[in-house]
Amino acid sequence: MVLSAVAWLIIPLLAAGQPREAAPSANAREGVIALPIPPGTPPDQRPKLTLLAGELSPQLLARLAAGAPNVEIKAGLTRQTALEFAAHASAIDARLLTPELLAKAPDLVWVHSLSAGVDRLVAIEPLRTADRIVLTNSRAAHGPAIADHVMAMLLTFTRNLRFYEHAQEQARWSREAPPAPSVALQGRTMLIAGLGGIGTEVGKRAHAFGMKVIATRRTDAPSPDFVERTGHSADLLAMLPEADVVVICVPLTAETEGLFDAKALEAMKPGAILINIARGKVVNTDALIAALKSGRLAGAGLDVTDPEPLPADHPLWKAPNIIITPHVAADAELTDERIFELFEENIRRFAAGEPLLNVVDKKAGY
Repeated sequence: MVLSAVAWLIIPLLAAGQPREAAPSANAREGVIALPIPPGTPPDQRPKLTLLAGELSPQLLARLAAGAPNVEIKAGLTRQTALEFAAHASAIDARLLTPELLAKAPDLVWVHSLSAGVDRLVAIEPLRTADRIVLTNSRAAHGPAIADHVMAMLLTFTRNLRFYEHAQEQARWSREAPPAPSVALQGRTMLIAGLGGIGTEVGKRAHAFGMKVIATRRTDAPSPDFVERTGHSADLLAMLPEADVVVICVPLTAETEGLFDAKALEAMKPGAILINIARGKVVNTDALIAALKSGRLAGAGLDVTDPEPLPADHPLWKAPNIIITPHVAADAELTDERIFELFEENIRRFAAGEPLLNVVDKKAGY
């Protein structure tokens, strides 16, 4: 997700009228400094740095300038106009990053993504292999809104909301039974594939509904108390048969592309629901359509698809028991504010030579 010009303009109004949440916290990769500056160096003695950015409102620019007076921010750029300033760029908003710009930016040491996913960026080999360039992203900033979206999709299935919506459209008050009975979430099991910032928010909500939460993750990092059991990525196939609901939260990497193939979908509990808010390429589309048509899966909620955008004549649109939204799960006023607060804090840290937040392991891809 990236912020629109309108979103950048409304954030100051949101901040003034709502309680502010802290920016996403650091993780084990933090401690990486893009440009070392001796501790205690007064702001007026710090090196002059240049940040290239996309559209930013005057209000936001003023906030950024106040926290990082030694950083000149050239905003309102496009990928083409950013090339004019590449030779002087110390840092860049990832929306502007291209291989051509990288080739013209010998002083570039920091790239920040307003999105959580960085698959487009790590596919740029000069960025992935350049040790001098630190890549950060906005993971965890999107978590609350995406988790809300997951639960909205899940409740649409379990409470038969589409059936009743159809009756409402016909102005028909009917208590006839829907094709499938409504399901209570309490006591059901949710498997979260990828217990990161987003997966944790999903699990928190599922637990509040009385669900048993299990998860997989790539590392041995401790899991929240509401997660009953956490396995490694290699345990996914063994854990799939336990779950009534499977939510995909993994990043798109070489390891996860096609992770949910025919074998994985066949391993799921008959009548389970699959929800994907990660990346479309994590799921084999043909295998998913087959699982829905056969009735193996009771439903699928997709905020991401492969291909994306999904062509109007694609058979996925007509697959039974499917909900498709156009990669909008992160959209929310709170998301915009959290993204900006993280960006603002990282610019301040960059200007002061302090460790950055949300550093990406470029080789791992997240």
